[in-house]
Amino acid sequence: MSEAKTTTRLEREMAAKRKRKIIAAVQYTLAILVTLIVLFPLYWMISSSVKSQEEILLAVPTLWPHEIHLENYLSVFKRVNFGKYYYNTIVMTAGILISQIVTGVFAAYGFSKGKFKGQGVCFLFVLGALMIPIQVTFIPIYIMCANWGLNDTFLGLILPECISPYYIFMLRQTFMAIDDSYIDAAKVDGLGRIGVITKILTPMCKSTLFTTTLVTFTNGWNSYFWPKIIAKNEQRRVLTVGLAQLKNTFAGQATMNNHEIMAGAVMAILPVVVMFFMFQKYMLTGYSKAAMK
Repeated sequence: MSEAKTTTRLEREMAAKRKRKIIAAVQYTLAILVTLIVLFPLYWMISSSVKSQEEILLAVPTLWPHEIHLENYLSVFKRVNFGKYYYNTIVMTAGILISQIVTGVFAAYGFSKGKFKGQGVCFLFVLGALMIPIQVTFIPIYIMCANWGLNDTFLGLILPECISPYYIFMLRQTFMAIDDSYIDAAKVDGLGRIGVITKILTPMCKSTLFTTTLVTFTNGWNSYFWPKIIAKNEQRRVLTVGLAQLKNTFAGQATMNNHEIMAGAVMAILPVVVMFFMFQKYMLTGYSKAAMK
């Protein structure tokens, strides 16, 4: 009788192991498929950036270029002022990043640890702003910037994006999870509000700060709609608008310059890709913490 029970138990364990192996195999297969689907457009862009225009237009696409044309990257700088576009994008993104960090951290502290009349109503307005895209409000914003003489200026590019409802929301959720005893202890040690924010709350929320900062950097770097409207002069044109301008430089030629456009796109997304791979672990931690609040 005991031998029969032992045999049955072993069979159940073996069946459970087979089931776990099958589930693991299915999960790995799905993960590989999803990864290939996500990465293939990036690979296609990179491979197309070193192809000739004739090879790109072949009826049967080639997964790997017959000949590598690195001169496509140099051609981008000859056709448009790509270096200036890069500089403008760096300045605009840095300005947006710094202003959103400063305003986001202090506003998140006020909404999470501060107490004032109308606190809940004010936060509802912040959430409302999070749901409204800039395409809805850009007309009054543009009129204000034009009246202030901010057209074709870095301040005009940065000012409408200097406050981020997303940044405030994410940091507020994280600050609320921190026990008030840490703040009370810091105040007993003589720290003021700025000291509490910079020396207590901010270091305890590194993962969320990395997450929101990376998202802010990506949004600022990829911004297209507002820079296209406010910066008509080439001296303040950013990368996204410059890539669209690069598309128009093929006028008068027999074929388009898709190979150069792809080369410009590769150079444009390179900082975002590098930032993502450097800080992806912080992003995952930050999103998981915010989701649990």
